[in-house]
Amino acid sequence: MQHYRSLEEVHIQNAWLTIGQFDGVHRGHQEIIRKLTAEAHAVHAPAVVITFFPPPAVVLGKRVKPSYLTTPDERALLLGDLGVDIVITHPFDTQVAATSAQDFTSNLRDKLGLACLMVGYDYALGHDRAGDVVTLTALGKQLGFSVKAIPPVKIDGEIISSSLIRSALTAGQVERAARFLGRDYRISGKVVPGDGRGSTIGIPTANLNVWSDRALPASGVYVCQALVDGEAQGAVTNIGIRPTFDPKSDLTWVEAHLLDLNENIYGKVIQLDFKARLREEQRFPDIQTLVDQIHQDIFRARDILNQ
Repeated sequence: MQHYRSLEEVHIQNAWLTIGQFDGVHRGHQEIIRKLTAEAHAVHAPAVVITFFPPPAVVLGKRVKPSYLTTPDERALLLGDLGVDIVITHPFDTQVAATSAQDFTSNLRDKLGLACLMVGYDYALGHDRAGDVVTLTALGKQLGFSVKAIPPVKIDGEIISSSLIRSALTAGQVERAARFLGRDYRISGKVVPGDGRGSTIGIPTANLNVWSDRALPASGVYVCQALVDGEAQGAVTNIGIRPTFDPKSDLTWVEAHLLDLNENIYGKVIQLDFKARLREEQRFPDIQTLVDQIHQDIFRARDILNQ
């Protein structure tokens, strides 16, 4: 898979293309990508994805606080794993927002030799989202490409979307989010020094410096599978303000206690896959009560991970 940072960097022919945000690359996205790659490769054509960063909703002020399920690089890797040949993460700005659907598709024809455009059923591009499926189909007849609209994917009667997954995470429903994603929700971060309290109570934790725009599950205690240097480790992860220690703090911490790892991992990037939520974060009357509860959390986490 090749990953380009602008449409202007690419010059190919006969591209089969889909365009969208694809944040999270969830099961609805995967359905489009599987159809795209299968049909493109059947005619020996490149399967291409164009996505934008930052997203149009952020640039146009429709989303005040960004909250991403994946970084652009993570998204590209996930798309590559599904068989995409080229991912283009094009920078979105007010100039792109002002581009008409006709001018944008003409550029796609020039840069990619666009042969087929495959999009979700409700997709629209161009200024004021004027390029809906009907308009794109008409433009395709003019410019020489076909358009295929893919119906939505539903689970339990709900159309899968990135916003639905964010809502599940906000509610702490990591298992529900995993059903929509088709995999566990993952975050990553570099292990940085904290205040060392975990070690003083005999339960050392890795304090993660997580991307500030990453969507985090709700405050609480979770069972995770951690990846450290490619090796899987069970973990109990706390997300929150640590009210027992800092009751007036509004700073969110992500701290993982790795169940079977005692080595120094400062400076390493670790990944956390969220398996289940154990409980809400809470303030305990004293440190010993907190320690007792954490040991219960660890026992339950091992049981869940062993199932």
